[in-house]
Amino acid sequence: MNEIRTVSETKRTFYSLHQRPINAIYRRVVEELMVEMHLLSVSADFRFEPIYVLGVVTAFDRFMTGYQPERDLGSIFHALCQSVGGNVDDYRHRASSLLESAKAVGFEGLKAAFDRAEGSGGPLRESADIILSGTSFKYSRLFGIGLYTLLEATIPDLADNADRVKETIEPLAATLNLPIDKLQKDLELYRGNLDKIAQARITYEDMLEAERRKREQRAAEKAAAAEAKAAAEAGAAAEAEANATPGDPA
Repeated sequence: MNEIRTVSETKRTFYSLHQRPINAIYRRVVEELMVEMHLLSVSADFRFEPIYVLGVVTAFDRFMTGYQPERDLGSIFHALCQSVGGNVDDYRHRASSLLESAKAVGFEGLKAAFDRAEGSGGPLRESADIILSGTSFKYSRLFGIGLYTLLEATIPDLADNADRVKETIEPLAATLNLPIDKLQKDLELYRGNLDKIAQARITYEDMLEAERRKREQRAAEKAAAAEAKAAAEAGAAAEAEANATPGDPA
């Protein structure tokens, strides 16, 4: 019987794969996402399906927006997927396929797939079949984020209308037998956290800019001081030379 991996083992795997320091304001985002993915992966009720995968990809991409150095993002996400036994290319492919399917069929097609209507198919129908297959299905915050991302892709300006989000999500939650109260709470928290990290990012960037200006000012002051010292020394040397008599020793 295989032993269930621990959170500590998952973290060790992650940091063995991505060995560069993680920018301070994003470290908590990465570790919370890692722990959430780990706990789901070891749950007996968890089903690895496209909406969850879209939630993982969306959460990572949106919460990590503005990360510097940007070149580290690929390494971080690769390590995140690998740490829970996944593959980054598989995550990206599944998420992209699902999102493109939703955009292609629109909101009515999305509802039809979730209703498992005759003629519906593709990744959207695949997810509905997994969720409603009769076996236990473990709802997660990341699944909720994936579902919300599908709605954003099929309903214009949804993100700007909280009431519309609630009105739209409730019948879909009923169709998929999801815990509506928890789903609504998760989405409110998700939207709020996006705003918070955006503000934190602005504050952090302002701090970096202020520190950059201070460094430039210190460098300018140091250069000016060095220039003044050199000028003073040159002036003193010129004065000494002008005051020297022809008979003085060199």
